[in-house]
Amino acid sequence: MTTPWGEPVLARFPEDPRDRLRAWDASDEYLLRHLADRRVPLSGTVVAVGDRWGALVTALAAHRPTQVTDSWLGQEATRLNLARNGVEPGAVRLLTTQDPPPARIDVLLVRVPKSLALLEDQLLRLAPAVHGGTVVVGTGMVKEIHTSTLNLFERILGPTRTSLAEKKARLIFCEPDPARVRPANPWPYRYTLPVGIGPVSGRTVVNHAGVFCADRLDIGTRFFLRHLPAAREGGRVVDLGCGNGVVGTAMALADPRAEVLFVDESFQAVASAEATYRANDVSGHAEFRVGDGLSGVPDGSVDLVLNNPPFHSHQATTDATSRRMFTGARRALRPGGELWVVGNRHLGYHVKLRRLFGNSEVVASDPKFVVLRAVKR
Repeated sequence: MTTPWGEPVLARFPEDPRDRLRAWDASDEYLLRHLADRRVPLSGTVVAVGDRWGALVTALAAHRPTQVTDSWLGQEATRLNLARNGVEPGAVRLLTTQDPPPARIDVLLVRVPKSLALLEDQLLRLAPAVHGGTVVVGTGMVKEIHTSTLNLFERILGPTRTSLAEKKARLIFCEPDPARVRPANPWPYRYTLPVGIGPVSGRTVVNHAGVFCADRLDIGTRFFLRHLPAAREGGRVVDLGCGNGVVGTAMALADPRAEVLFVDESFQAVASAEATYRANDVSGHAEFRVGDGLSGVPDGSVDLVLNNPPFHSHQATTDATSRRMFTGARRALRPGGELWVVGNRHLGYHVKLRRLFGNSEVVASDPKFVVLRAVKR
């Protein structure tokens, strides 16, 4: 990536030669050019929120910035990108969206996320650290920035305007108003599940901002909950890509003897899963882990994996995530262990499962979704 501070070499994590997706885009480049062209002072506390693969903080590493991210994969990519570009350890502070924010922010750089709810939550969390002299600049591709995005900046921080578009990217300029009365943060959000969906019927869900379908139960998960495997009287179960944890919680309620591992690469998701589990007073053993799928789970140690894999990486459509999830599940499952997957019919997961496991059985289907079962032989 070419920047006013040099040409850092960047990669996503994990690196996959089959994917040709870059670790930056035109909106990152546009923001960095603006900072240099306008000679924005970077001697104070610089915070980059939503810096997806570390492009911003790697370029600005000499100014010792802080990164705030919801993505474990993005944070790991940042660590590796900083190292490959010779940045000394500790030069960049890495925080998650669940960590306390800095006490004072002099330059706030916001990479607009896909989730408007996550943007709302983060702006409200960071607003107390912003002062009248804080430089606030947002960035994103044109298709990512909407009137609702601008209204959110204005409602929480102060007067907001946008730049002209360059290479389909746009900047957001916000002038903080210390006297602005900010709304209360509505996140995390709690709601009661409907009836007719198995053990979690009528139970409580807790969603932190940015978690998929944060204000309601998505229809894919609803279908999955109606067709989960029967309780097995113990064993190790993984809710892989757990989101708000409702699937793993359903299994824990059905089988209190099961050991349930909730894992997701989103810090917000794992916090939601733990909150959902705790809110329902589930008896049994549970573990909550942020990371790259089943990495770190011993081979042959799992009896059942439940998975509703995503098929987007930010704005890009890709099967890389589901491919890694299925491969990791096969490695972690014991002989005779099962992977249960729900997905849109058109995604063709049955082909991938047959190639990997040598088998794939349709458990349930409707015009939109299919539940598949693969057994490790």
